[in-house]
Amino acid sequence: MSESYKPKGKLFVISGPSGAGKSTVIGRLVKQLNNVYFSVSATTREPRRGEREGHDYFFITNSEFEQLIREGKLLEYASYVGHYYGTPSEPVDRKLDEGFDVVLDIETKGAAQVMEKRPDAIGIFLFPGSYEILRQRLMLRSTDSPEAIEKRMEQAHVECSRVEMYKYIIINDRVETAVDEAIAIITAEKCKTSERLHLLK
Repeated sequence: MSESYKPKGKLFVISGPSGAGKSTVIGRLVKQLNNVYFSVSATTREPRRGEREGHDYFFITNSEFEQLIREGKLLEYASYVGHYYGTPSEPVDRKLDEGFDVVLDIETKGAAQVMEKRPDAIGIFLFPGSYEILRQRLMLRSTDSPEAIEKRMEQAHVECSRVEMYKYIIINDRVETAVDEAIAIITAEKCKTSERLHLLK
């Protein structure tokens, strides 16, 4: 095998209820591992103040998004409050081919779509340790009304009911530990016999 051989990257799908700390863990993960690419989603909504094209989202029109659907160029998509959101497959596949590990941050329905299309995708579910801790985190954010928090808690129970489709569960009661566990998962997946057997032949 050539010394310049670079194995294809792996696809990691990270999900968890609102308040589980996904953005924080993924942000630190990307900073600590220089071979990890965080996938940028596409949306048809207008950019919010401070959002950048290609960094926060790919901002496209309804017709462009629907063309991606027709052509099968989305790993997953959903409609929310009158706008489309989805993961274009082309940037993900390009990064995987370049040897980068790609991380998707998506909810459980989108994760199910990805895992159906890409059986090799590795699912990681993030949870803060208990529903009570989750409720406390949502309250501390001070961004939702009590009614909205209850809706988020109901959604959390729905998401947790689908946890068995994930290969790993990370308990995010301490963000440093959660990041360490995520790094350990990525490392272990790349050290599997099936990944390295060619080096011995």
